[in-house]
Amino acid sequence: MNPPPDEIHLRGLDLPARIGVPEEERASWQNLRLDLVLFTACRFEAMADDLRATPDYAAVATRVRALAAERPRRLIETLAAELADCLLAEFPVAGVTVEVRKRVLPGCDEVSARLTRMTRAT
Repeated sequence: MNPPPDEIHLRGLDLPARIGVPEEERASWQNLRLDLVLFTACRFEAMADDLRATPDYAAVATRVRALAAERPRRLIETLAAELADCLLAEFPVAGVTVEVRKRVLPGCDEVSARLTRMTRAT
C-alpha cells in the first residue's frame, strides 16, 4: 500500500470575487476565504531542497486570485471546481482539496463548498 501524499496547506487566503445567485450580489466584489491542500507529486524528502519540485505558494495564490476575478459566478461550488481543475493542470501536484468559504447567511459564520480531486495517475 502506498503512503498518502505529503501535503502543503494554504489557509484563509483572501479571494476577491463577484459571486452570488442574485444579480445584485454579483455586481459587487466580495472577499471569499480559500483553504487549499496541495498533495505533492513527490515526498518532501525526495524534493532534495529543490524549489522546482514543489508548488510555488506565491504563484498558487496569484493564480487562484486571477481565476476568481476573471468573471462573475453564481455558485461557490462552480468556483471550487474551476480552482481545482486549474491547480491540477498548472502546478506540480498529485491532488488538491479546495474549500471556498463565504459569509452569506445571517446568524451563520460562513457557508463553504469543499472538494478533493486527484490526478488520474495518483
